[in-house]
Amino acid sequence: MSVMTPAQREGETAARLVAAAKAGDAQAFEELVRRYRKRIFALALHLTGTPSDADDIAQDVFMRAYRALDRFEGRSEFFTWVYRMAVNRSLNVKRDKGRRSEDSFDQDPRIEYAVSVDAEGDPVKAAELRATYGRLLRGLDSLPAEMRTTVVLVVLQGMAHGEAAVVQKCSEGTIAWRMHEARSRLQTAMNPDSVRKRRPLSRDLEGLLSELGLPVLSPGRA
Repeated sequence: MSVMTPAQREGETAARLVAAAKAGDAQAFEELVRRYRKRIFALALHLTGTPSDADDIAQDVFMRAYRALDRFEGRSEFFTWVYRMAVNRSLNVKRDKGRRSEDSFDQDPRIEYAVSVDAEGDPVKAAELRATYGRLLRGLDSLPAEMRTTVVLVVLQGMAHGEAAVVQKCSEGTIAWRMHEARSRLQTAMNPDSVRKRRPLSRDLEGLLSELGLPVLSPGRA
């Protein structure tokens, strides 16, 4: 008997919860929300840059999922279904609000959270980290919507290329090409020659830099 992978176990658990929720078990759907809400919120935050929008999107996605549960036929994983809804909703919100100003990155919650973790109360380090994170996020947010979504799914959400391809309804080859192109564009956006000192990065941002082939600063705290 073959041993299931963690992904297979996760999919089987989700399928059982979906079946129970369809049968009227409200607690089963609450468990689905508990299992996936943080990741849906994080996905929406990276795509919109706004906690309030991300929170609204997460709430809206699960409300829509609950209302449409009877029509969910299980041809794809539950997480793929809700991820696709979250991506579409996030991109619509981002598009409707238009381009953000350069100044808005100074208060970007993604930057502020990473700085609060990594700067350790050092204002000089905080300023340097904020500049590094700002360059990275300006580059990320300037990517075409589908390419930015691919980067977020693969690097920050940890999806395999195949999983991201299912969410975005494209081929794995397209995902690979987007990652290659994003790597090139973000290298230009980061302008690595201007990074003179090695400083610690948060896990997400360190992983993003590493995945994209950019210089990774010295490891931060675990």
